[in-house]
Amino acid sequence: MARFAHTVTVAALDRGWFEEAAGTLVDLLDASREGPGGSVVLADGRPVEGLRLLKGRHLRPGARYGEVPAEPEETAGEVPVEHAGAGEVPVEHAGAEAGDSPGAPQAVVLRTWRPSHSVEVESLVEEDGMSLKVGLRLGEPRRPRAVELSLSGHKPGGGSLYRFSGRGKADLAAWWAAVDRLPSAPPAARAPVSGRAVHRLAKARLTLTPRPAEDGSWRITVVLSMRGRWLLRPVGAVVLFFARGPVERGLREAAESAAEEWNTALAELTPLHGEALRAEIADALVNPDGSTTL
Repeated sequence: MARFAHTVTVAALDRGWFEEAAGTLVDLLDASREGPGGSVVLADGRPVEGLRLLKGRHLRPGARYGEVPAEPEETAGEVPVEHAGAGEVPVEHAGAEAGDSPGAPQAVVLRTWRPSHSVEVESLVEEDGMSLKVGLRLGEPRRPRAVELSLSGHKPGGGSLYRFSGRGKADLAAWWAAVDRLPSAPPAARAPVSGRAVHRLAKARLTLTPRPAEDGSWRITVVLSMRGRWLLRPVGAVVLFFARGPVERGLREAAESAAEEWNTALAELTPLHGEALRAEIADALVNPDGSTTL
């Protein structure tokens, strides 16, 4: 088995603000409704940018969301869905058909919407000849305690060498406990964030373990473990021996880049609370390209 590790320093995220922001976002979406043409409308009547109901009932299991391609100029002004006649395709069916065509925007299917317990979504993506299935589950969304991710992929007709799967989990309760320790305390015994990937030839495991620094920032240690499978373990060991340098460099660059993006994002935030936070999140849903204060 080959093991690679790298530690980065990132700005600390305030737990109280994070949980308030998450709860506010969930409440805004929970109060939303279906609008004209499948749009998703907030309680104040403004549509959520880039989100459209393609099939099913809003916020019900099986509801399918995505982006409807913009109409070509020559088709603008055609009969809207509420006035569609015989032979015309309503928005929800048109969206479903478009989602199945090559190059169409991908859709997300809502599996569970229980804001006080869990939210679960699933997406099927076709990209570069690969078919990917991605699942995301958020536990206790109004005060997030866990995030679970699943991923599986294959290339149609490509055989087992083009199949892989992976699972990951972020235990947010364990994360907050880890960063609430004294800087002199030993790091958490169990990594709050972990993920595994499996391929016919190899397995990989990634973990993230945080600890507080003296200046209030977080020190996050990223560990990547890799090994070959079955009879290919000796071959995998040889390959990893020669690839150790590039893999180690790749992990370091990826970790440093992610840390830089995190620090930049937090530096641009001015934490708001209460009604000011609610208004800012609502504005961000309606106009994602606008200024984000939060």
